[in-house]
Amino acid sequence: MKIAIINGPNLNLVGIREPEIYGNENMDTYMRRLMDTYSAHQFTYFQSNIEGEIINEIQARGFDAEVIIINAGGYTHTSVAIADAVKAVPAMAIEVHLSNIYARESFRQQSFLSPVCQGTISGFGLKSYELAILSLC
Repeated sequence: MKIAIINGPNLNLVGIREPEIYGNENMDTYMRRLMDTYSAHQFTYFQSNIEGEIINEIQARGFDAEVIIINAGGYTHTSVAIADAVKAVPAMAIEVHLSNIYARESFRQQSFLSPVCQGTISGFGLKSYELAILSLC
């Protein structure tokens, strides 16, 4: 299966930024390990702090990949454009968050992505990505 993992702003700082919320492991190290563990699948990985680049990646991957695992970071709560891009492509989408967004500030409890994704996994740290992959099996 072709799986595109697309991450939004500040996820490049996982392992450094607020480790009490996001953990201590570096995102790149985790992604390499995840892709090695599930090597039967074909992965692409992309991270950007720029909304338009995330939209471009969704459009580029969403017609080829069967699944997009997306953690739009703060754009989850603000970007109608990213939600529209997910809705516009045929790939199934799974929304992922490291923290439990429903246990945080009220503005984080609104997701523009949830209505256009097949499912949402949140609150399990980096393991959320693996749970998204396992949900496909």
